[in-house]
Amino acid sequence: MTKQRLEIEKSNQQKPKPESDQIPFGSVFTDHMFVMDYDSAKGWYDPRIVPYEPLTLDPAAMIFHYGQTVFEGLKAYRGEGDRILLFRPEQNFARLNRSSERLSIPPINEEEVMDHLRELISLEKDWVPETKGTSLYIRPFIIATEPNLAVAPSKTYKLMIILSPVGSYFTGGLRPVTINVEDQFTRAVKGGTGMAKTAGNYSAAYQAQAKASQEGGAEVLWLDGVEKRFIEEVGSMNIFFKINGEVITPELSGSILKGITRMSIIELLQDWGIPVTERKISIDELYQAYEEGIVEEVFGTGTAAVISPVGEFNWLGKKMVINNHQIGDLSQKLYDTITGIQRGEVTDSYEWTVEVI
Repeated sequence: MTKQRLEIEKSNQQKPKPESDQIPFGSVFTDHMFVMDYDSAKGWYDPRIVPYEPLTLDPAAMIFHYGQTVFEGLKAYRGEGDRILLFRPEQNFARLNRSSERLSIPPINEEEVMDHLRELISLEKDWVPETKGTSLYIRPFIIATEPNLAVAPSKTYKLMIILSPVGSYFTGGLRPVTINVEDQFTRAVKGGTGMAKTAGNYSAAYQAQAKASQEGGAEVLWLDGVEKRFIEEVGSMNIFFKINGEVITPELSGSILKGITRMSIIELLQDWGIPVTERKISIDELYQAYEEGIVEEVFGTGTAAVISPVGEFNWLGKKMVINNHQIGDLSQKLYDTITGIQRGEVTDSYEWTVEVI
C-alpha cells in the first residue's frame, strides 16, 4: 500500500505559549492539529495538518447519539540536548486499534499515523516545554461522523490528533492520596467496553468521583461489576499492591484497560527480580493483609501521573492507612526510572523511547 501524501497548511496566527507549569491540564492547545477522514468506500484518506479550529458536524452525526468514539493519551518530552522524545508510542496506536475493534471502528495504519504524528510534533516543537515534570500531551481520537440515526456502525469517521502543553502532575512532589472504595456504582463489566479507551467509560465515573470528593477522597477504587469484590482500577488508572514483598496487580479480565505504564512497570519489576503477579485480588484480601500489617505500598499508574501513591483507603467505614501516608521506596524508584527514561536522563536499555527530532 502506497503511503499517502501528507498535506500541511500552516496557521497564519501564532498563539502565545503559556507557562506550562501553571496551566490546568488539557486547557491550552497548540496552533495545529492532524486530521484524516474515513469512508467505507475508500478507507482512510486525506491526511493533513491544519490550523487548530472548531469542527463543523451534522446534528445527526452518530457520535452525538451512540457514542462511537475512541481515544488515546501519550506525551512528548524535551530531553537533554533539546531532543524531543515519545514513550512507547507504538503501544498507544496498537491500543487505539484494539479500542476501535471493540467499538466497530475501522483500524488505522499504525506506522503511517505515527509518521504523521512525528510531522505534527516537528511543526509544533516549540510547544514542548522545557521544565522538568512538564510535557506536551498528545490526544489522538476518532469520532463517527455519518449523519444517520440508525443504530449501526457509522460509514464515515474522522481521526484527529490535538496537542496540549501540560504542567507537572505533582506540583509539590509525589503525594499519597486518599481513595474511597466504590460499592454502589460500576465502571465496567467483562464483555463490556472497560478494556477500551472510549468516552462512556469516563463520563460513567463522574457520579462516583463526585461522591468520593464529597467524602474527602481524591479518587475511586473500582470493584468488579458482578460480585463487587474484586479490585479493578483506581480512578482512570491501573493499580498495584506491594504485599509482603510481592507486587500484585489485577489481571486483565476484559474490563480493565491494558495500561502502557502498567506494562512498563511489570517489565521493570521482572527485570529487577522483584516478584510481580497479575491475578484477581479482592478488597477482603487487601483488608486482611492490612490487618496483618503486610501491605507495604499501593500505587496507581497511568500516563498523566506515571505513579500516584496511595496513602489511605476508606471502605465501608473502615480505614486503611498505607505506609503512614508516605511514599514507598519502590514507588519512588519506579517513578524516577520511568520519568528518567522518558526525558532521556536514564539509559533506555529497553528501547522504549522514540526520538522525534
